[in-house]
Amino acid sequence: MAGVSVAAEWQLLTNRYYRKPELYQMQWKHVDLTRHKIACSPFGGPIAVIRDDAKIVQLYSESALRTLRIFTSSGRLLSETPWKNPGGRLIGLSWTDDLTLACITQDGTVYTYNIHAELIETFSLGKDCFENSVVECVFWGNGVVCVNEAFEIFAVPDFRTKLVVKLADSGLEEMPHCMAVIEPQYRRSGDVEVLLAVGDHVLSVEEDGVQQLAEGVGPLQKMVVSRNGGYVASFTHDGRLLVMTADFADVIIEYTCESALPPDQLAWCGLDSVLLYWDDMLLMVGPYGDPVRYIYDEPIILIPECDGVRILSNTSMEFLHRVADSTVSIFQIGSTLPAALLYDALDHFDRRSAKADENLRLIRSSLPEAVEACVDAAGYEFDISQQRTLLRAASYGQAFSRGGPLWHIVLSCVIFQFLLREMGGGNNAFNKVGFDSQFKRDLIQEMCKTLRVLNAVRHVEIGIPLSIQQYKLLTPSVLINRLINAHNHLLALRISEYLGMSQEVVLMHWTCTKMTASSSIPDANLLDILLNKLKICKGISYAAVAAHADKIGRRKLAAMLVEHEPHSSKQIPLLLSIGEEDTALIKATECGDTDLIYLVLFHIWRKRVPLDFFGSIQARPLARDLFITYARCYKHEFLKDFFLSTGQIQDVAFLLWKESWELSKNPMASKGSPLHGPRIKMIEKAQNLFTETKEHMFESKAAEEHAKLLRIQHELEVTTKQAIFVDSSISDTIRTCIVLGNHRAAMKVKTEFKVSEKRWYWLKVFALATIRDWDALEKFSKEKRPPIGYRPFVEACVDAEEKGEALKYIPKLADPRERAEAYARIGMAKEAADAASQAKDGELLGRLKLTFGQNAAASSIFDTLRDRLSFQGIS
Repeated sequence: MAGVSVAAEWQLLTNRYYRKPELYQMQWKHVDLTRHKIACSPFGGPIAVIRDDAKIVQLYSESALRTLRIFTSSGRLLSETPWKNPGGRLIGLSWTDDLTLACITQDGTVYTYNIHAELIETFSLGKDCFENSVVECVFWGNGVVCVNEAFEIFAVPDFRTKLVVKLADSGLEEMPHCMAVIEPQYRRSGDVEVLLAVGDHVLSVEEDGVQQLAEGVGPLQKMVVSRNGGYVASFTHDGRLLVMTADFADVIIEYTCESALPPDQLAWCGLDSVLLYWDDMLLMVGPYGDPVRYIYDEPIILIPECDGVRILSNTSMEFLHRVADSTVSIFQIGSTLPAALLYDALDHFDRRSAKADENLRLIRSSLPEAVEACVDAAGYEFDISQQRTLLRAASYGQAFSRGGPLWHIVLSCVIFQFLLREMGGGNNAFNKVGFDSQFKRDLIQEMCKTLRVLNAVRHVEIGIPLSIQQYKLLTPSVLINRLINAHNHLLALRISEYLGMSQEVVLMHWTCTKMTASSSIPDANLLDILLNKLKICKGISYAAVAAHADKIGRRKLAAMLVEHEPHSSKQIPLLLSIGEEDTALIKATECGDTDLIYLVLFHIWRKRVPLDFFGSIQARPLARDLFITYARCYKHEFLKDFFLSTGQIQDVAFLLWKESWELSKNPMASKGSPLHGPRIKMIEKAQNLFTETKEHMFESKAAEEHAKLLRIQHELEVTTKQAIFVDSSISDTIRTCIVLGNHRAAMKVKTEFKVSEKRWYWLKVFALATIRDWDALEKFSKEKRPPIGYRPFVEACVDAEEKGEALKYIPKLADPRERAEAYARIGMAKEAADAASQAKDGELLGRLKLTFGQNAAASSIFDTLRDRLSFQGIS
């Protein structure tokens, strides 16, 4: 049989057992719960205490000024601060899910504190709450609902967003008897629902409407919603406890209490029972059967948890919860289940009794289930010695379930007993060696790891009394965050290492906290301390640590820390933020990342005067070239200043010339536009700069002639009132002038730019042919012997399909070959043959024959001439 003493402390409610072990004797002194407002965080979190200003209390040796104090769940003082906040009476305070303490005053101001009693921020619930004082508030998770004197209801769904939502007008004329909240996460709409007990019914108030529920069920004096949002427990005016579904459609439990006086507190104990507390009695009511009564001679606070209720009194902290099925199977009086027999077998084994073998034989086939039950029961125990015993029983059964020689079994038990002895309940537990994986007992090993963590955080110095269910729901990562926020960094680091989790978060928080608290330590000494710890975690972000050092004003320390950051993408931005621009530029050019180089360049560009900036980049070719590439596209003026500062005059000239061309793309650069003046000035300025360098005389001359041409073209556009000259070539300008009949202007351009006679004749011939001024063309051909000959005249006429005009010039062609080809182009075969015969060129005759391939008569003429030339011996 299992030990009777364990089950003797249980209480039977319906068909379930409950127990109420003491977690702590409170470490605080002179704390009377009746004189204070109390806020207790779930999951074994901290307790906030402040004197209740709504009560008249006697002051003993304490100050009249109220103090906000924060304790661990074991009553150890974490922090305190004087309460000097304006806003009237404190209406309520509560912890959010991320352990931020929210305090609401009468004027609707919300003050938020961290676990170290440091004010984080304040915000207001709005003008309506300021003008009509807040009367009552109900907190949940990360939100709150408030009612003001005008009976208006306001909600803050999430303290992190600080968004205040006014709910629908409920039509209240007096304060409701009680109020409860169904959290947004349990509703399909995602909005908060407020339940108000009004008269003999309940009002469901949301942002977009009001609904009347539970007609005739009231008046209700107290209401509380279950943790899953599915049920509502309420206390009626005639002393009945009602447990209903959240829509008040079905009554699950109805119990008539001995007193109609409403309880001081009403709370759920998990999802199986409801607790009612009066001045000296705690009543636990279940679905069936008689309730369970607990008598208290001091005031208590009920702290609902996911698997039970923590009970806080002036002197102790207890945990009322349902006994796990595995624990019942072992310790229930008279139990003969396999787990109970295995536990008894271990007891007989320790007493060297043969009864141990008898018990094992009875449960041989059920040993795996018995081992699993012992392991599971160990997880629900708060007493470390009981944990050890249960895990030893599991190990004992595991050894026999594998089979094997007796010596192996005994040795296994002895070794495991030794290891379990190392599973202490305090922080020092993590100084010991962990369980070796060679035992290959995954289930037992995982439970041992979990219990080592739980025992460490349950220690009175830490004061986080988590149950195993709470631990699983909270998750190890959140637990570690809570430890580091409470500055229990060493324990958090050891738990992280033990569970194989990243230690970076712990080390980062410790480092930042250490820097903040070490203002008197010189930078060099503090750097050594930090580096000695940070080297524990490979890949940690030194840049983030350096950023915090800069934030608290230790810029020199930040510069030393950032030198250890291996990632340039993190290192360089921080160097810029702490004013180390030159170092950042060196690092960026060394890594060769153009994005980082541009980041540094733009930062320095904004902060420094141009000459300092130019000096910074001149000695670094990569940075200089990237700057020039960018500035060529977007910042010409700044680039010109850079070139001038470095003596690169020719580059400035090229930029000016380029700008003049870009100015031509401006749609305003049209006929008569004043933009032509600036363009010409730019080109002239570029020409002057080119002149200063002997190596760019060609560019200087080209710029000079370009400016001259633009000036002439602008004048032509003004006089002709046609925007067709600017940006055309000299040849096009001359041709256009001739086409327009402005021969004087064409001659002027010819003279100004020393156009050769041959070029002049070519341009004028084709320009006159374009306007089909054949008389002027003939006259031009007779002025003097053309330096280009008459062939251009012929080609111009042929291109214009004027054979008659072409015949005027073909006879003047001196070369018979040219005459023959010209005649062929206008289709005169006989004349082409005669000219070809004069040239005595057989190959020419062959080409001409091909030209007239479809003309049989012409082909015969060319064949005859070729035969004659062949007879004469001419090829």
